[in-house]
Amino acid sequence: MTIAVTTSQALDVVLAIFLVVVGLAIAYAFWRLGVLFSQLRDTVEHTEVEVLPVVGKTGVTLDHVNAELDKIDVMTDSAVDAVTAIDRAVRAVSAIVTAPIEALAGLAAAFRHGVSSLIAHHDVQEAVRTAQDAGTRRMEDLADQLDAVDRRSTGATRGTGAGPGTSGGSGAR
Repeated sequence: MTIAVTTSQALDVVLAIFLVVVGLAIAYAFWRLGVLFSQLRDTVEHTEVEVLPVVGKTGVTLDHVNAELDKIDVMTDSAVDAVTAIDRAVRAVSAIVTAPIEALAGLAAAFRHGVSSLIAHHDVQEAVRTAQDAGTRRMEDLADQLDAVDRRSTGATRGTGAGPGTSGGSGAR
């Protein structure tokens, strides 16, 4: 018995086998895709259960941190106000003390130079003129020295020499 198979029939059988294999492969791929989606669903559900409480706790923690930052803001404002008040008080005391010190330094220089001039020249008017010049010069020198110190100290703390109370010295001259 001879089986006569034509090429067309052989190709039909091969095509049928090929289509069955492709169908099985696609079915297997869909089955694996279904397993993947099942695992993905489980992962998302697990993530929701685990992450949502953490997000809630994070929100509460951030609220507490913001409350503490508000307290720190109030404290720093109070500290700045205290430092400003102390700065004003020190400047006021400095202005009050500076004028008498400048006057005493001028008086001492005037007395010293006046007496020296009187001893050297035996002229009272010349001694008075020398004393006045020496006293004025000493007061101006001391004022310049104090202004330079004030500019250095305010420049080191503020970055510039300009600021409240630094517009030319103590203002009590």
